[in-house]
Amino acid sequence: MEAAARNAAHQCRLFSVIPTAINGIPGLAFNDNNNITNRRPGTQFNPSSLEDSVSGTDHDQDQDSISDCESGVCGTNTETPQLFDNGLVKLDEEDRLHDIIKRRFVSGLGSLGSRASIVAIHRNSCSSFTAQARLQSFHIFAGATEKKLAGSPNLKYAWFGASWDEIQNIVSHGFGHCQKDGLYGRGIYLSPDDSSLESVKCSVADEDGLRHVLLCRVILGKMELVRPGSDQFCPSSVQFDSGVDDLVAPKKYIVWSTHMNTHISPEYIVSFRAPSWSPQDEQHKIEGAARKPSSPWMPFSTLISALEKFLPPQTMRLISKCHKDHRERKISRHELIRRVREMAGDKLLTVVIKSFRDK
Repeated sequence: MEAAARNAAHQCRLFSVIPTAINGIPGLAFNDNNNITNRRPGTQFNPSSLEDSVSGTDHDQDQDSISDCESGVCGTNTETPQLFDNGLVKLDEEDRLHDIIKRRFVSGLGSLGSRASIVAIHRNSCSSFTAQARLQSFHIFAGATEKKLAGSPNLKYAWFGASWDEIQNIVSHGFGHCQKDGLYGRGIYLSPDDSSLESVKCSVADEDGLRHVLLCRVILGKMELVRPGSDQFCPSSVQFDSGVDDLVAPKKYIVWSTHMNTHISPEYIVSFRAPSWSPQDEQHKIEGAARKPSSPWMPFSTLISALEKFLPPQTMRLISKCHKDHRERKISRHELIRRVREMAGDKLLTVVIKSFRDK
C-alpha cells in the first residue's frame, strides 16, 4: 500500500510539471479542464488549405479554432451510433470541420473522389490517461523542435491508411506496432494532406466494406531526402527530424521508428466506402506515362547497367530483384515499370533513355 501511494504521488508530481512545460511553448496552453488548447493567433479561414482550415479562424471571428485534445466542435451528435470506441467523438455532417476534412480527403483522391462515399468522421478526444500523456509528449517535442530550429517545428497534417484493427490499436496504444521496413527505411509512412490517395491504397476494407484512414498532426521539423532502398531507421544526423521521398513535392513523409510515438498525433478518423476502388483503378495513368521511359529500343538489362552509375547499390539490388520477379512471372511488366519509376525517378530514367537513343 505504501509503495502504491508513493507511486501515485510520483505520478501526480510528474503530471503537475507537464502543464507548466506546455504553457511555456508558444501557441499552447492548458484550459480550466487541464486539456491542451491552441492559443496561437488564428489564420485566415481558407478551405483550400487543411492546415489553415483546421487550425485557424474565419473572417467572421467565429470560435472555429480547435484544440488538439478537446475541440470546440459545434453540433456534435452524441446520439449517433459510433463506429469506434476508445473515446472517439463523431462529427456532425453539418459541422464546418466535417465539411473541410471531407472536401480535402475527396480532392486528394483525384478521379476516385467521385466514387468515394464518406460514412463518418470521428475526432480523437484523447480521453484516456495514456492518450493525454502521449498528446502532452507530442506538444513538448513540438516545442523542443521549434527551439532547436529557432523557428517553426514544421507541423503538418498527414494521412495514414490501415485496417480497422490497426487504427483502433493506434488510437489506444500508439504507432508501435505499425512501423515497417519499406522502400525508404524503417518507420511510419504518411502522405501529405493533399495526397490522401496514397494512404487510401494502404487501407483495408473491413467486413462491412468500410475503409478507414487517420488524419494526423505530424512534427516534421527539418526534413531530409531519403533515397529508395534506404535501410535508415533514424535521422542521419541531429540536424534532421524526418524523411521525405521528394523535398519539393513529397508524396511520403517518413517518421522514423525512433520518433513515431512522439512526433505523430492521430486526430481524426475518416471512414468511407469506395465500392469500385482497387489499386489498379488508376494504373492506366501510370502505364500510359511509363511507356515512354520503357521504350523497347532499350533492353531492360541495359537500363539496369546504366542506372548503376547513378543509384546506390541497395537501390540497384531492389531493381534487379524486381526484374528477376518479372522474368519469373511473379509480377507484371506494368508493376515492374511502376516500381522502377518509383525507385529511380522519371527524371533520371528520361536522361538515361535519351542518352541511349542518342547513341
